[in-house]
Amino acid sequence: METRTGSCHCGAVVFEVDLEDGFENLRRCNCSLCRRKGAVMASVPLERLRIVRGEDKLALYQWNTRRARHYFCSACGIYTHHQRRSKPTEYGFNVACIEGVDPGALGPVAMGDGAAQSLVGGP
Repeated sequence: METRTGSCHCGAVVFEVDLEDGFENLRRCNCSLCRRKGAVMASVPLERLRIVRGEDKLALYQWNTRRARHYFCSACGIYTHHQRRSKPTEYGFNVACIEGVDPGALGPVAMGDGAAQSLVGGP
C-alpha cells in the first residue's frame, strides 16, 4: 500500500489516499459536470481517502438525484474528490491534485459515459 498526498491549488485542502495498486479505474467522464471540470479521476474505497487539513474549507455540490457528493475547495475552487453515485462505497479523486503527477503523462484515459447514466438517475 502506498500513501500519496494531494491538495487543492491554494493548499487549504490536503488529503491522503492509500493506493493498493497505483491509480485504479483511471477515467474521465462526459456527464454535464465532469466534462466541464475536465479532471482525470481514479477511485479508492471510502476508508482509503482522508482529509488531513481543511475539511472546513471543502464545499459540497450536488444535483439531480443528489446521491453523488462532489467536493471542492471553497477558496480556490479546485475539485478534489467526490463520493460516487454509481459506487457510493468509493471516492473518485482528482489525480491532478496528487503531488508529482502530470495527468498528461498518464497516457490514454478511458471516458466514462456518465451522460447516459444521468438520463437514468444522475452521475
